[in-house]
Amino acid sequence: MPELGESVHEGTVSRWLKKEGDLVKEDEPVVEIMTDKVNTELPAPASGILSKIIIPEGGQVEVFKAMGIIEEQGSAGASAKPAEKKEPAKAETKTPAPAPAAPIAAQAPAPPAANGERRWYTPVVRSIAKQNEVSEAELASISGTGGGGRVTKKDLEGYLSSGRKTMQPVGAASMPKIEAKPAAPVTAGPDQEIVPLVGLRKMIAEAMVRAAAVPVVSTTTQADVTAMVQFRENNKEFFQQQHGVKLTYTPFFIKALTETLLEFPLVNASLQGDQIVMNKGVHMGVAVALGSKGDEGLIVPVIRDCHKKTLIDIAKDLDAIAKKARNNQLSVADVQGGTFTLTNPGTYGALFGTPMINAPQAGILGAYAIKKEPVIINDMIGLRQIMHLVLTYDHRLVDGLLAGRFLAAVRDRLEKFDFFK
Repeated sequence: MPELGESVHEGTVSRWLKKEGDLVKEDEPVVEIMTDKVNTELPAPASGILSKIIIPEGGQVEVFKAMGIIEEQGSAGASAKPAEKKEPAKAETKTPAPAPAAPIAAQAPAPPAANGERRWYTPVVRSIAKQNEVSEAELASISGTGGGGRVTKKDLEGYLSSGRKTMQPVGAASMPKIEAKPAAPVTAGPDQEIVPLVGLRKMIAEAMVRAAAVPVVSTTTQADVTAMVQFRENNKEFFQQQHGVKLTYTPFFIKALTETLLEFPLVNASLQGDQIVMNKGVHMGVAVALGSKGDEGLIVPVIRDCHKKTLIDIAKDLDAIAKKARNNQLSVADVQGGTFTLTNPGTYGALFGTPMINAPQAGILGAYAIKKEPVIINDMIGLRQIMHLVLTYDHRLVDGLLAGRFLAAVRDRLEKFDFFK
């Protein structure tokens, strides 16, 4: 299991693309991994026979732990998948013997670690080692800071920058081992079925637990978005013809949020440990429901540098990243680095809610359904397009007054609707 990102510590084997006994080629996709960030296919690190699958589909695997074993073809224990049984051939039928498989270049096994286990390295580490002519013996001599003492990219880069002098990582030997206690078995009652919590749903559950540990407050306001609704209605066909994407309300929300986050930078910050990380740019996470019915989970890809983009740029980026999310084509980079999140439950008719923050971000805005309502304006009753905006924020960073001012500023930008002036 390679290191797919700095904050990715484990994943779920969602699907094996090869079976035990199958021949695999180096860099050929062999297993599909699901993390709390993305789904991705992992390539085989070497050519040979997939002799053993260690982590089955649905199983959890930590970074740098083995998921399966690829044996060199022809080595002890490696055997190609047995042929399917066939009915005995008739006397007049001749069954030609299969041609021998082409030999595969043998790959030198990594030297064993001090405890007798074989050392495993990520494709990134092997690539850097190859570029710098670092031998397997040198790799084995490097003290790793990754899970289980594995050598990470930073370890190898530090080794190279130090003139190839090995260093013992501070505190590595004293790190305690945490053993998880097995959960009590769950028994199905009448008319019940037990379904394991795995894959994306488990990742979402764990993210929600982390978010629930943050002390948050939600505050709300109403916005009169009549001007925005009228503009979209009058221009949606021209916009799609001119720019090739549908004009939805979401780009307007992102634009209003971006301008307001620049005005109130603390809402665009994050609290990490006892340090406040102030972000100078706005990188907007946008919640995207997966599946044709929106019931296959939720993922939050990021639109970067919103503070540098026009509303048209944002609309195009939103369309592109939403398609990547629904087609399971997001990379780890697509879901990392967000500074604030927008969720838009109004698209499926939700009138009101209190969204959970995407920790460690300081806030999330929920944009809810737009409804035509009677409103008193200058002592006269008129029909206007009204919606709720809900801000949930980390109360350790953001006080109520600041949150109220921020939300009012977002509302005012949407009501004035001067994005094109």
